[in-house]
Amino acid sequence: MSRTAIAVFVSAVLLAGALPVVAHHAVTAEFDQNKPITFTGTIKKVEWMNPHIYTQVEVKEPDGRTVVYRVEGAAPNGLFRQGWRKEDLKVGEPVTVSGLRAKSDTSMNIGSATITTGDGRKIYGTGAAGGPKVQTPQ
Repeated sequence: MSRTAIAVFVSAVLLAGALPVVAHHAVTAEFDQNKPITFTGTIKKVEWMNPHIYTQVEVKEPDGRTVVYRVEGAAPNGLFRQGWRKEDLKVGEPVTVSGLRAKSDTSMNIGSATITTGDGRKIYGTGAAGGPKVQTPQ
């Protein structure tokens, strides 16, 4: 093989290996723009891990059932750079969540979410306007 052919082959292999990193899912791949939801509940668990953080929020439904929604957030690094820390959401803390339901009716995942804490801070998740950031009340 010539040097050029080897260089092309190596470049193709490296590019193919990088594609999964670039091929991150779109919000619309999992979440339905026509299924907005807003609910208030208490934080059950915060999963601070890549590629997204997840906040489990426990909600008491009008019929008395308890439902746990899994709210997808941005990447931990992005949230950290915006001033948010894992400890900012505490288990048992009341929050209000606005976002999009998953396309699957059996999924309790919520995307493009805004979590509003009791003191009015807003934490934006993946796909929310302006991207991941923390907003403090004025």
